[in-house]
Amino acid sequence: MSIFSTFIRVSPSVTTALEVLKDTQTKLTNAERQMSSGLRVQTVKDNATYWKISTMTRTDIGSISSVQDALGLAASTVSTASTGVSSAIDVVTEIRTKLVSAYETSVDKSKLNDEISQLKQQLRSIGESATFNGVNWTVLRDGADPTEPHEVPGSLIRGSHGTVSIGMLNYAGVTATTGAITANDARYLIDDQSSGTGGYGVLTSTAFATAAGSAKNYVLISTKNGSTSGQVEISLDANTTKGAIVDMVNTVTGMLQQLNTIGSAFGSLESRINLQTEFAKNLSDSLTSGVGKLVDADMEQQSSKVLALQTQQQLGLQSLSIANASYNTVTQLFQNL
Repeated sequence: MSIFSTFIRVSPSVTTALEVLKDTQTKLTNAERQMSSGLRVQTVKDNATYWKISTMTRTDIGSISSVQDALGLAASTVSTASTGVSSAIDVVTEIRTKLVSAYETSVDKSKLNDEISQLKQQLRSIGESATFNGVNWTVLRDGADPTEPHEVPGSLIRGSHGTVSIGMLNYAGVTATTGAITANDARYLIDDQSSGTGGYGVLTSTAFATAAGSAKNYVLISTKNGSTSGQVEISLDANTTKGAIVDMVNTVTGMLQQLNTIGSAFGSLESRINLQTEFAKNLSDSLTSGVGKLVDADMEQQSSKVLALQTQQQLGLQSLSIANASYNTVTQLFQNL
């Protein structure tokens, strides 16, 4: 039973005191609710416009948070691939150095070849190990389309009519989809597709030997599953001629140039992801701050307001008690007449 239900008989002064007390209680309840929730706009009835804006913006903030998570995964994936390419560049550079040293007639080419063989195995290990969360951007396998770019969510875009789209960041796929595969089409370290000849992998493509005008279709390592007909893995033996060594060196030089191009692309994408991650964080903070300005309660102000209303409530109860007592006294006087 409420504190008001005991006052059944009323007079104008009692009615006035009761209404004042009811109004004070309503304001106190609202102030206490804002204190407990920290929100001055908690439901649509508090302020329909602000409630709608804040609800929509909170949805965007949640989506941006998901984009941030995706960017974190993408950053790790691209960083892993970039590390793989950088390591491959170091190894291929070492291979070229050993091929150049084979020009010297007194060098034991067989021993050099043993070292080159170990380095080639290291290249395959690098490519296959450059995997994060099951994703590898350096080895092309069956089921993947080399013409499709690798894409990761980069931003949330809300249109003027309320439509939402996701902006994507991508690492370019093969530019040419028809005609012969060229050196520029080699966007992976290794192409292990069973349907091809390794042309989309720098280390498995014959395009670099062709571009260098080599007498043979040299590759650094062979594709595991594709056709290797007519291909020759770069290697040395006692009978390797200087002309063949020149062809190998020129072929490997072309590979290095393309590896640097790939490494640069990964580096640019890494930078873009880092910038987008920082932007997404700042955007989320700005939206959160904007929502707060619309719906958050001023806790210091509400605290003072609650104390003031509690005091008013006590005074109102006293006023109501006095008014009711006065009314009862007058009533008793009339009853004695």
